[in-house]
Amino acid sequence: MADARASGGDRPLYSNGYKATVLGLLLATYTFNFIDRTIIATIGQAIKVDLKLSDTQLGLLGGLYFALLYTLLGIPIARLAERWNRVSIISVSLVIWSGFTALCGAATTFGQLALFRFGVGVGEAGCSPPSHSLISDYYEPKKRASALSIYSFGIPLGTMFGAVAGGWLAQEFSWRVAFVIVGLPGLILALIVKLIVKEPPRGHSEIIERPLEAEGLVVEPAGKPRFSMATEFSELWTVTKVLFGKWPVLHMVLGVTVASFGAYGSGAFVPPYFVRTYGLGLAQVGLIVGLIGGFSAGVGTLVGGFLTDWAGKKSTKWYALTPAIGLLICTPIYISAYLQTHWQTTALILLVPGIFHYTYLAPTFAVVQNSVEPRRRATATALLFFFLNLIALGGGPVFTGWLIDHLAQFNFNHPSSSGLFHALGGAFGESGPASFGTSCPGGLAPKGSAPELAKACAGAMARSTQQGIIVSLSFYAWAGVHYALASIGLAKHMKERAGA
Repeated sequence: MADARASGGDRPLYSNGYKATVLGLLLATYTFNFIDRTIIATIGQAIKVDLKLSDTQLGLLGGLYFALLYTLLGIPIARLAERWNRVSIISVSLVIWSGFTALCGAATTFGQLALFRFGVGVGEAGCSPPSHSLISDYYEPKKRASALSIYSFGIPLGTMFGAVAGGWLAQEFSWRVAFVIVGLPGLILALIVKLIVKEPPRGHSEIIERPLEAEGLVVEPAGKPRFSMATEFSELWTVTKVLFGKWPVLHMVLGVTVASFGAYGSGAFVPPYFVRTYGLGLAQVGLIVGLIGGFSAGVGTLVGGFLTDWAGKKSTKWYALTPAIGLLICTPIYISAYLQTHWQTTALILLVPGIFHYTYLAPTFAVVQNSVEPRRRATATALLFFFLNLIALGGGPVFTGWLIDHLAQFNFNHPSSSGLFHALGGAFGESGPASFGTSCPGGLAPKGSAPELAKACAGAMARSTQQGIIVSLSFYAWAGVHYALASIGLAKHMKERAGA
């Protein structure tokens, strides 16, 4: 399709090259977003040992303490983005979260680190809602999933760079240096974004298709709606009714939430798993996890967008069926990877499931963006992320960490236990008299302890981490069911929206 054109004119408002530049800068911003968000998973084992933390506390740092203000502030920032310059919001937010990431390196206690993680969450709240809205104004509906898949490619890219750089920096220097080094470049990127990215007209790419007529472009009036609390709540309620009141959209939202709950929960403890189970160094673990995630998740994210845009030309139900099939396929492959006894085999298998797993991101974002009007798109993303991240990002790592702590207590007292279900039953029943937390502070036996205790601590920690990850991975199959349900009525819903 040709470039979107200004109403009544023949000259393209933005060239394809410029739109690609904007998308590239937003991708870079989202990449830094995920570097700063997820680096704590890679260097978490070093933090745990240094500050003597439990896995529940580690989960809080990587999950709830980041997600709380991130989700709560996302909605008012999104409402601001519907009225104000979205590029400025993104740039200011980037400065805030990058600065707080660097400050994490100065933390000497769990409380200080938690406070700085709250700050990171405050900054990152201003990233995706205005970015999704900008992308939707630069790219027309039939190309939106593809464009959003490129933006979402920042997730695997950020995870990869955070893991590789964070692991190496933590091993060669310290986890404190890792925070500082990955945080500071975001300040430079913020300036570049502000200087290069232009604020497009609202609804710039909304093409009205008419038989035997030229393309029409709906550009909303320049005037901004008056602010009032009644209007704000009315707008929020209108978008909420779309997200949770329409069957297909509701199940797309539930699908992305449940899948992300499993992804954040398991992902927070994958790097510690390689350290605890195979005794690998942080730099090596960062390289393994980063390259695997960058490849498989990256391919899956891009495939999800481009494949659904292509298949969606035949039927829009494929925006739901593609992630449903992908999630149901990836679940058993993931689980089989963590049942292996050699890290090389585990790593090799993990190259595969992410290709199927991450097909859910772009189609979900595209359906949400295409379900609301141009001036409600940042709000729609914020409400989606509020529900998604409060539950998934806020709860996933905490749930897995809490589960690992309980399993470690049981496995420490029952080293000969076999089977996940036996361990789960025992962990929440009679787990045993000896305290794992007291005997193994930070998951390790105190220096100078008997070899038997060191072996018991390490064995319980490794086995429990494996079991906790497997439980979290099972949520992918649950999410796949929701996406399958979303396909029922999705074509009708999208047809109604196209005619609205």
